[in-house]
Amino acid sequence: MKSVRIIGVPEHFNLPWHLAIEEGAFEERGIDLQWEDIPEGTGRMCQMLNDGETDLAIILTEGLLKSIAEGNPSHIIQEYIATPLQWGIHVADKSQYTSIDELKGTKAAISRFGSGSHLMAYVNAENQGWDTSSLKFEVINNLEGAIEGLRSGVADYFMWEHFTTKPLVDDGTFRRLADCPTPWPCFVIAATDTFVKENPETLKHVLEIINSYTTEFKSIPSIDRTLANRYGQQLEDIQDWLALTRWSQQQLSRETLQTIEDTLLQLDLISTKVPVEKFLWHF
Repeated sequence: MKSVRIIGVPEHFNLPWHLAIEEGAFEERGIDLQWEDIPEGTGRMCQMLNDGETDLAIILTEGLLKSIAEGNPSHIIQEYIATPLQWGIHVADKSQYTSIDELKGTKAAISRFGSGSHLMAYVNAENQGWDTSSLKFEVINNLEGAIEGLRSGVADYFMWEHFTTKPLVDDGTFRRLADCPTPWPCFVIAATDTFVKENPETLKHVLEIINSYTTEFKSIPSIDRTLANRYGQQLEDIQDWLALTRWSQQQLSRETLQTIEDTLLQLDLISTKVPVEKFLWHF
């Protein structure tokens, strides 16, 4: 049995992996796939890839690109979610702020530098025409930290996936002022260079299995109810999310990658462009 370490956020996007593990699909191929939830998100996962603490990661596209551009010895193996991520822009329920315009010059809560919540604050600022060099941040580590950070006033707003935070909007913990979708496919499958070079056949088996699950995922009977129950969501919210979300079984295109890289460069989030081959792995 070949042990493979994989990490991802504890969110509904990753249910296909858990179903495949629970149903023994990887074991049938001689693979012991060891999943670890990383609630801190992409910044922490990039660090784990860089330090060899995992073999694979289901990770936000823009965060991984920035990390690879800065020397992370990893590659994008495949696109995972082909559709944009809907980033909700949240304030505390009793916050004085009622519109996006009013957030100019305030402080954003982020899970860590290099995370999606950090990078998307730049994308949102660019969309609003703000000076991105003047953005201010407070590191809060995870969603629980964001709740406390906004409540205490150490940060003013927080960007996180719309449907993950929906229960917190419903119960009055947060108010959502708007959504800011990523202008590109949101999640990719990443692997360390060491793992890819030493285990190409194992990796191909992993991809074959997960791609078969994601291809059929939406057609699983009552999958909306399963998701709602498992992740504490309202059924209608999960149905809306499923309608917006498309899983991918293809590699990220060179054109899309270059668009993301150009955006990161424009926002001064990377210092120079690097060749596409630095990011994309082709078997």
